[in-house]
Amino acid sequence: MTHRNLKNDELAILKENGCLAENWDHVLVSEGFQPDRVRNVYFSGRNTLGVFDSTIDLEEGESVRCGIYNSTLHGTVIEDNAFIASVQFLSRYKVEEGAVIRNVGTIAVSGETAFGNGTEISVLNEAGGREVMMYDRLTAQVAAIMATTRHDDQVIKNLQEMIRKYAEGKRADRGVIGRRAEVRDSGVLRNIHVGPYARVSNARHLEEVSLVSSRQAPVKVGAGVIARNVIIQSGSSVDTGALLKNCFVGQGVQIGKQFSAEECAFFANSEGFHGEAVSLFAGPYTVSHHKSSLLIAGMCSFINVGSGTNQSNHMYKLGPLHQGILERGVKTGSFSYMGWPSHIGAYTAVIGKHPNSFDASDFPFSYINEMGGRSVVTPAMNLFTVGTRRDSEKWAARDRRTGDVKHDLIHFGLFNPYIINRVLSAMALMERLREGVSKEQVIVHHKGIHIKRLLLKTCARYYEMAVKIYMGQELIRRLEAASLPAKAKKLIPVLQYDPGKKHDEWLDVSGLLVPAKVYRKLLGNIASGVYWKPQDLEKALGDIHKDYDEYAWAHCAALIEERYGVPVDEWDAELIGKVLADGRDQNIKFNNMIYHDAKKEFDPTAQIGYGVFGEPEEDFRAVRGGLDENKFVAGLMKENEEIAAKVEKLLGAIS
Repeated sequence: MTHRNLKNDELAILKENGCLAENWDHVLVSEGFQPDRVRNVYFSGRNTLGVFDSTIDLEEGESVRCGIYNSTLHGTVIEDNAFIASVQFLSRYKVEEGAVIRNVGTIAVSGETAFGNGTEISVLNEAGGREVMMYDRLTAQVAAIMATTRHDDQVIKNLQEMIRKYAEGKRADRGVIGRRAEVRDSGVLRNIHVGPYARVSNARHLEEVSLVSSRQAPVKVGAGVIARNVIIQSGSSVDTGALLKNCFVGQGVQIGKQFSAEECAFFANSEGFHGEAVSLFAGPYTVSHHKSSLLIAGMCSFINVGSGTNQSNHMYKLGPLHQGILERGVKTGSFSYMGWPSHIGAYTAVIGKHPNSFDASDFPFSYINEMGGRSVVTPAMNLFTVGTRRDSEKWAARDRRTGDVKHDLIHFGLFNPYIINRVLSAMALMERLREGVSKEQVIVHHKGIHIKRLLLKTCARYYEMAVKIYMGQELIRRLEAASLPAKAKKLIPVLQYDPGKKHDEWLDVSGLLVPAKVYRKLLGNIASGVYWKPQDLEKALGDIHKDYDEYAWAHCAALIEERYGVPVDEWDAELIGKVLADGRDQNIKFNNMIYHDAKKEFDPTAQIGYGVFGEPEEDFRAVRGGLDENKFVAGLMKENEEIAAKVEKLLGAIS
């Protein structure tokens, strides 16, 4: 855009409007500039002004005339139809078209800055050594690689170099207030990048901050927020007194209600309210809503934190060196406590206080209770709870990411190759433990946990249900993608799998389910310099995510081959029918067990507190409805019908 010096009549109007300048020759304007829209403004340094010939509608319904009023500007570029009012000091910023800045103390860039890009945060270990280097495109998977692959110097060196170069590309001596962004009623904002359509309102102090906003997914920073060295990705909200220092906030994250975090990374759809976090690697869907909750030096995803949950690092003698791992789907009960180091298996509920370290990762879907000072595990019992099932369904439905790009790569399914491998491993381990002790022994000890011997056989049967459901579900998906009806032999090409995609070992990389061999190949490519910039690595991870269905089918088909002793190219209608029927029967049984767990929410005990002045049953029903009217319960029963109908249709088609 071409700018020119002020005309004499324009300069006269500006002076009449109470404007001053160190040097009027350094105030340049666009053709069509309207000087009557600039009042009581002091200019220093070189400033360029656009055309102000429109109005802007504010959120309160107020319509204001674009222009600059009652403000001090130093070295700014103000594009067309911005609105700037009552800004004590606006220095070295480009204010894009339609942006609003009003009633703000200071917005300034002091020297060169990368606006938080390139900052290292000490996640997972308070003492350092697992630093994640932030940048505004950071994903949960790239962060997980940086935090957990410290043993491979070349991987870390190349990854850090990629990010460092990217961060240097963000370095500038001038900030940006993006198109249609709004910054208002705030204190000191120094070295911040405000993306398009972002909203900053009543913030106290922001420094070295990037708001990676967009029209489809604006970022919101609200009342009382103090943030230093922070990147906030699209669609996220940080408000109501949140305190953040050296933190990364991914897409669709919500943080507020005085939540305090330092040296933390929060990824897609995580939520932090009231409590505190330090050195937390919060993978997708990490949720903490309660006061007195402290999450410290842990790695987690898809977890729900109970009120008063606490973790501590009191074992150290050389510093706070220990850490904890909570795999996907973990829940903690109110006032649960865990001393690090500890490792909790997937979809496990932790109840009580556990000061001694233990490793329960071998037993997914478990309960961990404290009994007489010991950590007692009941394997598989969390499979059949309403909470586990509801969680697995709600995560996908509650994805708040609305932009064109979703950075974190997430698999939501409850039963998948990673989980089933854990289940199979648990079954084999329980058999070994059962055979290795006498029948007189009541308690079996394993990696710091205690298991009642009599549960080893019973709980293994529950795990077996999960395996059969998984095989049935995957087979249904594969068959539904085929052209039916067809004879079994004609289905062989559909059921075949690429041997190169069959992998026995799987990993959960912060929400991304990936074969271990594929993941190690990715690390090898990083170490050998295959990827030149972060976007190259992101694409490679995206390709792995897209191939998941083929990897998963190869895993499932190989499991069916192993269990039934028949290679896939010899499967007949009888074998296919048996896998489908077993999956159907176990799935229906599984849903019925969850249904019975849900019934507890409608028994007489649940009605305590209803009918304060009489008629408790009627009052309960009026508020809660009946069991079979409940949306979740009705969904379970409907799913049973759908599974039976699907399997019947498939059996008829292939027989």
